[in-house]
Amino acid sequence: MSKRISLKDIAREAGVSTALVSYVMNGKEKQARVGPEMARKIRRIAKKLNYRPNLIAQSLKSGKSSTIGLIVADISNSFFSNIARIVEDEAKKYGYTVIMGSSDESAQKSQDLIEVFLRRQVDGLIIAPAEGTEAQLKLLGKKNIPYVLIDRYFPALKSNSVTIDNFNAAYTAITHLVESGYRRIATLTYANSLYHTQERKRGYLQALADKGIRKNDKWVLEARYNELATDVPRLLKRVLNPSPEIDAVFFATNTLAVEGLRVINDLKIKIPGNIGIVSFDENDAFDFFYSPLTYVKQSLTDMGQESVRALIKSMEKQPAGPERRIVKHELIIRTSSNGLKVKKKNS
Repeated sequence: MSKRISLKDIAREAGVSTALVSYVMNGKEKQARVGPEMARKIRRIAKKLNYRPNLIAQSLKSGKSSTIGLIVADISNSFFSNIARIVEDEAKKYGYTVIMGSSDESAQKSQDLIEVFLRRQVDGLIIAPAEGTEAQLKLLGKKNIPYVLIDRYFPALKSNSVTIDNFNAAYTAITHLVESGYRRIATLTYANSLYHTQERKRGYLQALADKGIRKNDKWVLEARYNELATDVPRLLKRVLNPSPEIDAVFFATNTLAVEGLRVINDLKIKIPGNIGIVSFDENDAFDFFYSPLTYVKQSLTDMGQESVRALIKSMEKQPAGPERRIVKHELIIRTSSNGLKVKKKNS
């Protein structure tokens, strides 16, 4: 194993003190009145020797690691991977590196990640919280560890958060389906108590009520996160097979939509001819599907950037109480949801 190059090694070759090298490598040569030529020489030697700063030692000395921990539900989901990229790019502007992990919607995995990140001395956390993690977040607050919730939050918990208005987003989607001629609308959502999930369901039910459509509990389909491969086919076949008793489906996430489209295709049900579709969040697969999907678009750029800014503000202890930031959303209307409307126009 090759020897780790230290400041002392650079100082020896440059013929100067270790303290002087330290000033240069930390960008403080002007304060130490190191001449430009000497500073350049020290940096050349550091590069030649392949010097790498000891970040652990630096963080112990400064009390700051310049790292942020990011916990998402599933990094393989394009929604979260895109957010992660935006968070990473925005954090870099402030001189921070991001380390990340997936909780897989597990409170235990979330706790494990928090512990790992805190051992790595992260300066703050951005978290898409899993169900049952309120106690973890309260403990972070008690320990004065800065954190921001992204995509989801707990209403009873005083915390910084960046989300969209899930109720109004779902309400808009269902209103669009009704105004396009659909009446027997099901929703496929997750079987959990997370606030954003419940708000999407509430928006679905309220839109139906406001349009004078009686709710049907059989059409509120709830799949378990870890059992999608079995739950989604079972639930959809219950309302689609042998013949559809519904005329539209509102998928509460893009993952549910992708799983649901496989089932609908297997049943040879045409979109939008036999059934209309609206999904929450976009997915690359939607662009290649024979009937491009209507979906609720969240501003991931705003969400990612705002979460970093909120965390920086919290880490710098700027005086302010917890803030709930609401970013914009938009319903992108495409062919999967206009089948009945088109039929009526052409009839």
